[in-house]
Amino acid sequence: MSAHFTDPEALADAVIAAVGRRIVLGLPLGLGKACHVANALYRRAARDPTLELHIFTALTLEAPGAKNELEKRFIGPISQRLLGGYPKLDYAAAVHGNALPPNIRVDEFFFLAGRWLGSETAQRSYISANYTHAADYLMARGVNVVAQLVAKKGERYSLSCNPDLTLDMLDAQKAGRAKFLLVGQVNSELPFMPGDGDLPAEAFSHVLESPATDFPLFAPPRQPLSATEHAIGLHIARLIADGGTLQIGIGEEGDAAVHAMILRHRRNEAFREAVSRLTGGAPPLAGEEGAPFALGLYGVSEMLVDGFLELIDAGILKREVDGVLVHGGFFVGPRAFYRRLREMAPDALARIQMTRISFTNQLYGDEAGKRAARVKARFVNSAMMATLLGAVVSDGLEDGRVVSGVGGQFNFVDQAFALEGARAIIAINATRGAGKRLQSNVRWAYGHTTVPRHLRDIVVSEYGIADLRGKSDEHVVARMLAIADSRFQGELLARAKDAGKIARAYEIPAAHRDNHPERIAAALAPLQAGGLLPDYPFGCDFTPVEQRLLPALERLQAASPRELARLALAGLGGGEDEALARMGLAAPNGLGERFYRALLRGALKG
Repeated sequence: MSAHFTDPEALADAVIAAVGRRIVLGLPLGLGKACHVANALYRRAARDPTLELHIFTALTLEAPGAKNELEKRFIGPISQRLLGGYPKLDYAAAVHGNALPPNIRVDEFFFLAGRWLGSETAQRSYISANYTHAADYLMARGVNVVAQLVAKKGERYSLSCNPDLTLDMLDAQKAGRAKFLLVGQVNSELPFMPGDGDLPAEAFSHVLESPATDFPLFAPPRQPLSATEHAIGLHIARLIADGGTLQIGIGEEGDAAVHAMILRHRRNEAFREAVSRLTGGAPPLAGEEGAPFALGLYGVSEMLVDGFLELIDAGILKREVDGVLVHGGFFVGPRAFYRRLREMAPDALARIQMTRISFTNQLYGDEAGKRAARVKARFVNSAMMATLLGAVVSDGLEDGRVVSGVGGQFNFVDQAFALEGARAIIAINATRGAGKRLQSNVRWAYGHTTVPRHLRDIVVSEYGIADLRGKSDEHVVARMLAIADSRFQGELLARAKDAGKIARAYEIPAAHRDNHPERIAAALAPLQAGGLLPDYPFGCDFTPVEQRLLPALERLQAASPRELARLALAGLGGGEDEALARMGLAAPNGLGERFYRALLRGALKG
């Protein structure tokens, strides 16, 4: 029977008494961390150098940081409103400061994107791993405690947002390949999800439950979708096969793809118009689909993104597999997403099953059943860059630093080649930065690879679709040039010619030589003005004033020194009092605040 506690310090005493003075603590990826348990064990080890604590985890969730004073003024109230009640993890603060005690180690196999680039401690202790291999790595290190956030209903507990690795580890424990304590921390906001993660009380050795340790879930705000992201989403929606299977990764490109699929299904003429405007009326690609979803889709995804619920509502996600519409391994999302799962009718919730990551991310184990279910699969993920030869860069930089992690991306690309009729779709923005810092995300070559070029499949940018599977290097180079930004096409083409990868006489077709943001903006402007491609298609966590401030702050971030001076001069007049008040600049104090007020006014005016 499990031991119940209301005090995390008392629970930490009990755990140490049970496992000894060497603790190998597994914390689930993302939302599922038992924060108070982790902090109690960390504090105990920080005070007592005779205790050894080794934490193995991924995706440590933290409020976003600010790069400058204006960002700080903007982000602060939003973080307090949406994330203020979420407990800070003591180990994260120590890692940021490169100040972990010598008896404590923290290893992660996936980072919150970009958050740990400046931390030498985090970079040194990163473990490069496919998501499906992480449980084996943890067990090889001798995990003896798994501390997980859980939902409670009567005498049963749900692994809810993170059955992903915990179920695999429980399977290993039953088989005698692991021995650990499963510690649960009850959270009242966590949805009780049915399925494999619905466990009896006796599955847990220790349970922490108290109003003092309850907290609001981490809920990142939805981000606005630009014309670039809507264009990528529309191209992806052209590739989704009716009657097929869908996986979606996290990010704005995934949200845009979901919205575009709904547009294709509900407003088909508008969808076709948008595609025609983007492609200049070019004929459909081989295998392209544009009709509404008559048969519907089944979802199987490591991450249950909130977009899957939108697809259920739209009547698109309706192809059941053993009574299930979507299988997921973990979730994290906005507050409305959690609330909807908590309040969903039992029969509807039963068709959304959270399960082990080994089920969602690979074919091993009931391979015949998975192959029968995952017909015409489309695996949709985003990347930072892709090369002209089709290699994909998603997780790290060529200097060795890790931006995020491999996670499940390679697993899904691998599935796309193993399943008949399946495709892996990688979405990239054609460029990043602005002004003198503008760079192409289509590169001739790059010193780091996440998905090698021999697994090249489909790459999508705002400028179109590059179908690369099974094609020669020359064909791949030509297709990638066609979806690159035209400001970089000449240089890229020259590099390919110098390497002998494309004919000296080759010229980029005229249809692809106007790949500029202005063309995308002009093509989609009528649909955006008509409300068919909104900035926030699935709801917004920002106030109306904050929605106005966001593009102004992005404009300032991308501006050159000369442009900043122009904006400051343009902002010397009056106006925008509500926005200035939100940023604490309605009554500026000193020259610095007066300068910020002028900058912001200028950026708001455009």
